[in-house]
Amino acid sequence: MSRAIKTLTSRAAREQAAKWCMTAPSGTVVEFRERKRTLPQNARMWAMLTDVATQLKWHGQKLSPDDWKLVFLDALKREVRMVPALEGVGWVMLGRSSSSLTKGEMIDLQELIAAFGANHGVVFGGPEPETVTETADA
Repeated sequence: MSRAIKTLTSRAAREQAAKWCMTAPSGTVVEFRERKRTLPQNARMWAMLTDVATQLKWHGQKLSPDDWKLVFLDALKREVRMVPALEGVGWVMLGRSSSSLTKGEMIDLQELIAAFGANHGVVFGGPEPETVTETADA
């Protein structure tokens, strides 16, 4: 097996993952991480960013939803480093994409957007936060 992903949703799934670990060749890399964000979370994030972008100016400038995403990700310390452009004029923004956020990180981002919006009079009209109903297993 060259690559495998197993979501730990049951005892059988955990046993399969453990078996793979016990039989994997030396040097195999194993990564444990939270689930990535969901499609409903992504849709809500973009609806919120669009609401902020259409209702606010930031220091006299209208920002796009993409621009606001970078502003909020930076506030979470998730994004935005700057390096000089290759031509020597201007800057290039470096950072992590929001597509790699976990479900928990996406919740944090949406809470930040909601708090900022509430403090600046933004009326949000997008989907409500998704409810998580996952069961813990042994």
